[in-house]
Amino acid sequence: MTASTKRILVGTAGWTDKTLIDSGRFYPPDAKSAESRLQYYASQFPMVEVDSSYYGMPSEHTAALWVERTPSGFTLDIKAFSALTQHPTPLRALPKDLREALPAALAEKKNVYYKDLPAEVREAVWERFAAALVPIADAGRLGVVLFQFPPWFLPGRESRAYIEEIKDRLARYTPAIEFRNPYWLAEDNLEHTLGFLRSKKLPFVCVDEPQGTRASVPPVVSCTGPIALVRFHGHNREAWTKRGATVAEKYDYLYSMDELSAWAPRIERLADDARETHAIMNNCHDDKAVRNARELAAILGQSPPLPGPGQRRLL
Repeated sequence: MTASTKRILVGTAGWTDKTLIDSGRFYPPDAKSAESRLQYYASQFPMVEVDSSYYGMPSEHTAALWVERTPSGFTLDIKAFSALTQHPTPLRALPKDLREALPAALAEKKNVYYKDLPAEVREAVWERFAAALVPIADAGRLGVVLFQFPPWFLPGRESRAYIEEIKDRLARYTPAIEFRNPYWLAEDNLEHTLGFLRSKKLPFVCVDEPQGTRASVPPVVSCTGPIALVRFHGHNREAWTKRGATVAEKYDYLYSMDELSAWAPRIERLADDARETHAIMNNCHDDKAVRNARELAAILGQSPPLPGPGQRRLL
């Protein structure tokens, strides 16, 4: 694939982070509503990762609004609902009728897990989640559906079977797989893991994250599906495994130009093998993600529009 035909999209993990809004260094003063903020964001970047869908089931109505508020050609990656990635899910995050369908023992818990849900509730969660994405897919705006698995999702036959189930259930879409357990990419598992995803045409999510901890996933770069992805989590090693650290603390990191430049050739190599490549800044604290996204886009020659007159420039 020649440089002129490479499609590389750079964006951030979300646009509604409170610390970003409070910083006052990205949105213009008149962007005070959810609608105006997304419209402004989409004028600055060609893609975004929707993280709210992890914390609560998205609806078709909300998805349709995202389509209405973004231009043709804009791309949305959707993060899978927490229950579907086998994370603990607050009971309140389930739709009311599904909560009421739970057995009494589960209904009294603060969090629920996918494995504990009755079969009919599981089916309903899958069906509603898939249905919510239809407006985005129909508009040609859907990138990948991101499945970020927890550290306790270990390599093995049962885990691979679940990944195959994801592909079957979301056959119309493109699920992407991010591992948070390093054993998937250990020397004796690496080729098996990548070969498995490649055989299913499922994108492997490359990550840049703090190294040197027991939980560190190495920055393996590989294209295993039609879309290649890199998610940048920052290098805040102290907070990465700190007990009780908040999400804001873990991702509080500003990449240097040298760090971003070091990734440019790796992203270019991914783009040689993929129909489309997404580079997502997940260091969402203050305005750090949007600053770094603009800088990385410029390094890659994919620079998005700069702010207009009277708006703050980040570069």
